[in-house]
Amino acid sequence: MNIEIWSLGRENDAYIDEGIRYYFQKTKPYNPIELVLLQTPKKLATTDIERTKLQEEELILKKLQPGHFLILLDEKGKMLDSMQWSQQMQLFMNRGIKTLVILIGGAFGVTETIRRRADLCWSLSPLVFPHQLVRLIVAEQVYRAFSILANSPYHHK
Repeated sequence: MNIEIWSLGRENDAYIDEGIRYYFQKTKPYNPIELVLLQTPKKLATTDIERTKLQEEELILKKLQPGHFLILLDEKGKMLDSMQWSQQMQLFMNRGIKTLVILIGGAFGVTETIRRRADLCWSLSPLVFPHQLVRLIVAEQVYRAFSILANSPYHHK
């Protein structure tokens, strides 16, 4: 199964990039994983929130393939602890999902079209985090899920 973390927004700061590379390297023996940044062209930049969300929707839908399993990160999504997340990851693999896409939406959220297209809505926390930090948290949680499934000592109970 390929895992892709899609995020709208700008490039990462160096310290975030370093952390993401660290967790991707640790995840590599278990599973391929990559970060995909989706950016709207500067010429389309607007202060109109709904228009921005529609532009982001277009980017996402253009990239989404029929076989992708889409997880939308959303504050109203299902809360999972690390054990539940690892069990969910095992279910994805058992189902033979080829590409798991974890989407970090734009600053204003996503459209209802994207929300309906999502196969699962997942909430990391009731707190709101900056996009760059969410990328790092998701990278760590993917690694943690695989380490739990492999009975690695990384996750303590």
